[in-house]
Amino acid sequence: MVFNSLHFAGFFVVVYALYRALPHRGQNWLLLLASYYFYAAWDWRFLGLLVASTVIDFYCARFMAIQEAPVRRRAALLVSLAFNLAMLGFFKYFNFFAENLHAVFAAFGFRLDVVTLRVLLPIGISFYTFITMSYVIDVYRRQIEPARSLRDFAVFVAYFPHLVAGPILRAPVLLPQIVMPRRVTREQVVEGLWLIGYGFFKKVFVADSLAYLADGVFGAAHPTGFQVLLGLYAFAFQIYGDFSGYSDMARGTSKLMGIELNLNFRFPYFVRTAQQFWQHWHITLSTWLRDYLFLPMAYALSRRIDGVGWLGVRDDVWVYALATMGTMLIGGLWHGAAWNFVLWGAYQGVLLVVFTLTQQWGRRRQRRRTGRAGRRPLAGVAAAAGVVGMFHLTCYGWLIFRAKSTGQIGQLTAALFTRFDPTPGALETNGLPLLFYAGPLLAVHAFEAYKDDLSAVFSLPVVVRYSIYAAMLYLTVLFGDFAGSQFIYFQF
Repeated sequence: MVFNSLHFAGFFVVVYALYRALPHRGQNWLLLLASYYFYAAWDWRFLGLLVASTVIDFYCARFMAIQEAPVRRRAALLVSLAFNLAMLGFFKYFNFFAENLHAVFAAFGFRLDVVTLRVLLPIGISFYTFITMSYVIDVYRRQIEPARSLRDFAVFVAYFPHLVAGPILRAPVLLPQIVMPRRVTREQVVEGLWLIGYGFFKKVFVADSLAYLADGVFGAAHPTGFQVLLGLYAFAFQIYGDFSGYSDMARGTSKLMGIELNLNFRFPYFVRTAQQFWQHWHITLSTWLRDYLFLPMAYALSRRIDGVGWLGVRDDVWVYALATMGTMLIGGLWHGAAWNFVLWGAYQGVLLVVFTLTQQWGRRRQRRRTGRAGRRPLAGVAAAAGVVGMFHLTCYGWLIFRAKSTGQIGQLTAALFTRFDPTPGALETNGLPLLFYAGPLLAVHAFEAYKDDLSAVFSLPVVVRYSIYAAMLYLTVLFGDFAGSQFIYFQF
């Protein structure tokens, strides 16, 4: 059941009608039953995993809250983490590690018989395990109190708008909204309807229409560099429209029920650095990686290499670089059990380190020249060039991300730099459709970035605002792809 399907439309109409009629306690029971039905509609066999994760993490957190002995608290934390990581590792990475272990032994002339299974990936497992792990870790750190009601905690974990593809919610944000009675305001209804419509437009008109252009290039035997570039542009807007469209619809449906979800995207293609990209793209994942991987890793590394001064480089630089690379490698592997995701994580890590070191060097150089960090001449031109440059660096990252194998990464990269000859008709068959489907989204995206406000559309005059609504509806109805295709991030 996907947001862009008639099944979900009927499901939500029924749930919403009952939700508005029930008191708070009944609403929570309804949300729990509806969320379990929503998840079981994908594959009921994996519902037990979701329930098991919920029960184990709830009682581990409750146990930690009443214990003072560090050993017992740590044991409860390890039980929770071991269960979640074992579940995630088996269903998502078992065959990947088994096959690569076999390849390593074969490279040294040893025959290793490994077991490979046709393991199905439970939908949303990467998201809800991160949600429950962050909850247990926060309780262990005594940053939050554990939930008192198993029902309310189960709603927090299984809440259907964010269950299968985020945003990755934290307990301090969502749990209080579940525990306390909710009131739906007029502003939430207006914003919710806009987000649902805007997200539907992004998915049906932009993402699913551009999928054919991207698939055509990544499925071609020998595309030219020009075709690869157009395919990367198509995939960049496809994945943005697909994923941010899902997040918009998740936030919109939640607003209609009086529940606020975290923002997950903020015009990520109008940034100038890798740091800014990760502050604007999949925000809930990047903050999760920062708080639960990068910071603990940086702390552990700083204790180990403090005072060493490797190769004359300051220790804090090494700490940042190593912690960043470790975090992004794990973040890449989180996206999927394949080497292209590992390489994509490494690529993003290198970008973060290089941009950070370059910025530090530039600021020091500027201060030495002027005595203060002044404004550079032609700053506007430099800013625009920075946006264009960062967008293309991001697009190359999408090449690594989207490629079917490491061999295809090399083939497409070689085409970009050695065979960049426009194919006759490529501009008409690829370029014009790309402009048609991505252009309207890019225009709204640019306006939001210029105003630095995701609600900038609401500040427009009524006539202009309703003209935008009408144009999006017209384009979606006439040219949208209503096949009900799944969202890209469902596979992660």
